[in-house]
Amino acid sequence: MLQPVLLFPGQGAQVSGMGRDLAEYSADAMNLWKQAEQISRLPLREIFWEGDESAISDTRALQPALTVVNLNLWTATADKIAPCGAAGHSLGELSALAAAQVLPLKDVLEIAALRGSLMAEADPDAKGGMAAIVKLSLEQVREVVKEASSTSGELLLVANYNTPTQFVISGVKEAVALACGKARERRGRGIELKVGGAFHSPMMREAAKELTPLLRRAHWQKPRFPVYCNSNGKPARDAESAQNCLIEQMTSPVRWIEAVCSQYEDGARCWLELGPKSVLGKMIAPCLARHNVNADDLNIMSASDLQSVQNLGL
Repeated sequence: MLQPVLLFPGQGAQVSGMGRDLAEYSADAMNLWKQAEQISRLPLREIFWEGDESAISDTRALQPALTVVNLNLWTATADKIAPCGAAGHSLGELSALAAAQVLPLKDVLEIAALRGSLMAEADPDAKGGMAAIVKLSLEQVREVVKEASSTSGELLLVANYNTPTQFVISGVKEAVALACGKARERRGRGIELKVGGAFHSPMMREAAKELTPLLRRAHWQKPRFPVYCNSNGKPARDAESAQNCLIEQMTSPVRWIEAVCSQYEDGARCWLELGPKSVLGKMIAPCLARHNVNADDLNIMSASDLQSVQNLGL
């Protein structure tokens, strides 16, 4: 039986119509949508199956809906594989925790709904922003961040370490825009992201504080398999570690490179991405550059809808 690391994407992987075919095929999948709608008090199916681009980008609805899609894809493949680990990018970490049975589905949906609401409300004056910086080394990105922060006098930091040449910065919009310009001066690219705030930065501190009581009340269990955490890139092998990592996550950088390297060092050679759009699988080989890995030796699969699940041939 296949023993992959499960990968669950976060915000940015959403697409219109996501999860519909699987929900119409499986009553259990449809019921998870209905449960998420009851918890979030939002018409998630109407938004994501009939809404436009702006509607599906609203983090209030996006977070519970994307969690539902990720988990329905996992359920559709769960009896065919024996995962050796799991990891989720930002919001996707909730799906990883559910797959490893660290948290029950109801708790995960409640956390996703509240997390989305709190993050949407964390920046009412729309002061925060984020940008992807590509084609620059980490050292160059840190120089760009330092210069832009110093010039503007505003908060700016590296929020996502996605690959050795793909990073995301987060902070006050003025500093973010300056950093994009400085990236271009170095022949890199700065792409401002359509997000509702400076995620994974101290600007989410109040939202994280309000989410913590729910995280503390949740029903935490020992993971069935390791969950590689965003905040430190290391595997959580017990309930306390998993809980602490999730509490830290909203204000901490996403250390995706470290998480992937930890998986490889623990013996992983196979990955299965479960989400509406393939995003994370493409990052595996670049993240392993320090290990001089031949990409042809890696088995990287993805499932984004009913047909791709059936085509996996597991």
